Amino acid sequence: MTTPPPQGQNPFAQGQNPYAQQPDGQAPQPQPGAAPYAPVPPEQPRRKLSFKTIKNIVIAVVVIGVVVGGYISSRDDANTASVGDCMHRGSTDDNNPDLEVVDCSSSEAEYEVLAKIEGSFSGLTAETQCESKTKDFQYVYTESGDGSDFLLCLKDYTK
Repeated sequence: MTTPPPQGQNPFAQGQNPYAQQPDGQAPQPQPGAAPYAPVPPEQPRRKLSFKTIKNIVIAVVVIGVVVGGYISSRDDANTASVGDCMHRGSTDDNNPDLEVVDCSSSEAEYEVLAKIEGSFSGLTAETQCESKTKDFQYVYTESGDGSDFLLCLKDYTK
């Protein structure tokens, strides 16, 4: 027959509780041979992209796309033309034609650049400037206002 253990004792305990509060308020000292207890912090939840972050990324991509697209489309503008280039008239506005540089073998080639003169000019002076640079010009194209004023002396392009 077995006898029950005496009251107040745990038959499975291995000595004193190593984490019991000391009477003087100090932290308990672990017993020799007992493993020290170190609490494991809970795993941090993974950070998800918020709607605001996704929205800002999309806006940044769109802005970059617009800047790159504007740069690419401006490479063919009249301000990039040089002598010997062929031009195409993009708009039909007689007061503000939109000239673009095109390949001379293209069917869009309408004009040939005979001279490009930097600076700002009035109507009569522009024609005088073209006459001094080339004798067989037919058209004068001036651009001003964006800090790079120039004049193009043009003639019809014939293949």
